[in-house]
Amino acid sequence: RFLDEYSKHNVTFWAVTAQNEPLAAVFTPPEFPTIVFTAAHQRDFIVRDLGPALANSPHPTQLIILDDQRIHLPHWAEAVLGNATAARYVAGVGVHWYLDGIVPPRCSLEATHKLFPHHFLLYTEACSGFLTFR
Repeated sequence: RFLDEYSKHNVTFWAVTAQNEPLAAVFTPPEFPTIVFTAAHQRDFIVRDLGPALANSPHPTQLIILDDQRIHLPHWAEAVLGNATAARYVAGVGVHWYLDGIVPPRCSLEATHKLFPHHFLLYTEACSGFLTFR
């Protein structure tokens, strides 16, 4: 429905994410408008609902998973892309950069790419000044 409404105004999307920062609700006050999505929940949502809905829609829109800190890789990708049904609906993995100093790229991005070389890795969110001392 989201894609249908935008297309009425000639706005198309090349990709969407299942949810931005699916684990943010763990760390935010209850007034923050989000829900917790574990990797297993996201996998199941993609298999049962979002994947088939996108596949059956007239929109050539790709699906991106995670869309959160790379500290969650490769576990998140293993949980979602390790499921053959979910993997066929997913084009890539969205990553945020805020905690990059904690997890080396070799342990997160490279490990994920080696496990799932046919799925892209894309930085989907970043900002300057996140850490005030930098």
